[in-house]
Amino acid sequence: MKRKLLFGERMLLGDGTEPFNAVIPFRLRGVFNEEDIRYALSRLQEKHPWLRALIQHDDRNIPWFQVPERTISIPVRFVNRQSDDDWQEESKREWHSTFDYQSKPLIRFVWIRGEDVSDMLFVFHHCLCDGGSAMALLHEFLKVLDNPTAEIGLENPIRGIEDVVPEHILQSGKKRFKAKTIGRLAALAIKCIPVGRKAIDRQTDYLIHWKLDESTSRQLISYCKSLDITVNTFLGATVLEAFHSVRGSSAFNKISCPVDIRRFAPQIKDDHIFAFGLMIVMSSNQKMSFLDNLRLMQDEVERKTAKLNPYITMMVMESAHDALKNFTKLLKRGKSSNDCMFSNLGRIQIPDQYRTFNLETIFSPSVIGPLGNTTTMVTSTFRGQMDFSFMGSEGYLPYSEALAIRDVIIDRIRQQLDYQVAS
Repeated sequence: MKRKLLFGERMLLGDGTEPFNAVIPFRLRGVFNEEDIRYALSRLQEKHPWLRALIQHDDRNIPWFQVPERTISIPVRFVNRQSDDDWQEESKREWHSTFDYQSKPLIRFVWIRGEDVSDMLFVFHHCLCDGGSAMALLHEFLKVLDNPTAEIGLENPIRGIEDVVPEHILQSGKKRFKAKTIGRLAALAIKCIPVGRKAIDRQTDYLIHWKLDESTSRQLISYCKSLDITVNTFLGATVLEAFHSVRGSSAFNKISCPVDIRRFAPQIKDDHIFAFGLMIVMSSNQKMSFLDNLRLMQDEVERKTAKLNPYITMMVMESAHDALKNFTKLLKRGKSSNDCMFSNLGRIQIPDQYRTFNLETIFSPSVIGPLGNTTTMVTSTFRGQMDFSFMGSEGYLPYSEALAIRDVIIDRIRQQLDYQVAS
């Protein structure tokens, strides 16, 4: 079994010399043995063919996912647990470790072993899967770890654009012409945009992590519902305000927000191994009050989201493979135009109680790569607590400013909730 990498997957893969890794950390309370861990990982590979895949290049240097006849097991690395923060150091270590994708799968596992508490990390190359896929894999892993006979099914894998874009759209002459025209114009524009001679030195990478307690998280969700505003819009507005507060005129007043393609393309199931994202940009009107701005931003988010078209977007990108080199160069060497990537995974629908262990927490995933500004914030909610991972690099956003931004976000959330109570 094999398939060519799509445009977005090739962009994330690069030439293989620079890692672009996503890390999903979680904490279990219980006692485990290596045999059960490895068995659960093997069951994931049985279900999902692309978790067994290597990457091979054809005679035109085009990369393909290729599943070998003999399965190569997911590598497992063991670490002795010393503190509750070990997972952060191991996450940063995994950011910088490349995948030997010609001989090993694009997934690996880290087990930080303690006596009755273990922190575990799934590590993926970002070209393999997105956050939605990763959460599905985590759920399946926990089911099998708890019960080796648990049924998790078999994935009917996506083998190309034809498994995502409906045939009547893919074969439409009008749609194909539109996609090719947009692709050509975009490729020409990208080629004409001036870029620096070399990529910005991102210097030291860092990870900042924090949680909101269950009471604060519950209040925040209730507050957003009372305003008819999504939590995503509230947090996006808060992040924008924090960047402006700390960075002043150096802030861009723009954050990029991934949108789960599964909302628009039902062909992509929750447990499909897939890494194609849609995107919208959020900005705020800094002349308005926070509450008035929230309503304006919510309307804008809904308008932009309604216009998203995953099928045409994929067709446009697939028509522009010859522009990949210029596009990658632009991302690496072009000037930053947004403050950060902000991704909200929402409430994670994974049980926390199992027969033989408890899932104490899921830390929000972290990801860092070589394609321009690394500043990224990921949030998720598990067991009623909102969890935040804030990644960045000194060359783009100094660590001291990132800490200040975190403090402003926490402070602004508390201010709004206190205002609600007082009202």
